[in-house]
Amino acid sequence: MGIEVDPEYGGTGSSFFSTILVVEELAKVDPSVCILVDLQNTLINSLIIKLGTPDQKAKYLTKLAKDTVGSFCLSEPLSGSDAFALKTTAVKDGNDYIISGSKMWISNSDLAGIFLVMANANPSAGYKGITCFIVEREMPGFSVAKVEDKLGIRASGTCMLHFDNVRVPKENILGEFGHGYKYAAGFLNEGRIGIGAQMVGLCQGCFDATIPYTLERKQFGQPIYSFQALQHQISDVATKIECARLLVYNAARLQQAGLPFVKEASMAKYYASEIATYVTAKCIDWMGGVGFTRDFPHEKFFRDSKIGTIYEGTSMMQLQTISKLLKKEYM
Repeated sequence: MGIEVDPEYGGTGSSFFSTILVVEELAKVDPSVCILVDLQNTLINSLIIKLGTPDQKAKYLTKLAKDTVGSFCLSEPLSGSDAFALKTTAVKDGNDYIISGSKMWISNSDLAGIFLVMANANPSAGYKGITCFIVEREMPGFSVAKVEDKLGIRASGTCMLHFDNVRVPKENILGEFGHGYKYAAGFLNEGRIGIGAQMVGLCQGCFDATIPYTLERKQFGQPIYSFQALQHQISDVATKIECARLLVYNAARLQQAGLPFVKEASMAKYYASEIATYVTAKCIDWMGGVGFTRDFPHEKFFRDSKIGTIYEGTSMMQLQTISKLLKKEYM
């Protein structure tokens, strides 16, 4: 939970690429546990590492690396892909800010003790008033609603949050005042590489749970793997998984090297999440009737895969980003 956190604060001081590998490996077994670790490292820790003051790092990174879950709070009931349409406000009151509003679809919020909350502290400036605040779970006026009853990644708690005049000291502003919109856009690009890794791991986990069955299951006196029609499908799926993995690794490599990576991150997230539903559906087909039961993990992988095209930027938003950046390259 503190992969890139400096050992000074209790982390391992490892790299972004290491985080991506951890996320991929965990997703092979349970994408819900994976997303907990992914968000903790690629968003929460990363924001505090790069933007936090020495006091904020000492106070919060030590907790995050040891025993506390973090949560990133951007989406609202009326603010999804248009994230800058958020309505949560932060009104200055002496040396504090009073936060009021609601957040929706907030991952890790059922367990989190630390919340990075985007709120508009200067609505007259539009999205340039959006500021990031560190909110602690026990602060008066802050409440977490029930866990949403979701299709997939059900072990990952997703809740609505309510801020009823939550008083936050100005020392809890993360980064610069009014730069929250930049942080949300910038750090979500790193998060998208993590989602790509989650989808790659999910695909590989489902694939790994399927191929041994095709070697054992016999029809017409021979393993079903021996039929050319199935061999071609398996080869196609294996190739798609490897393509997605290399897109993710390339985006992670660029990010770690400090090179432009936004287009590659969007490509990785888009492709990996789109093929995830295809791969898991194919694996269920190859399993036959048992793949449609809950006695095998395939139906869970299938349900878990769908969220990939929705959270941390829908597939349509990724395509929009890719096309915008491609246009710049040719102008």
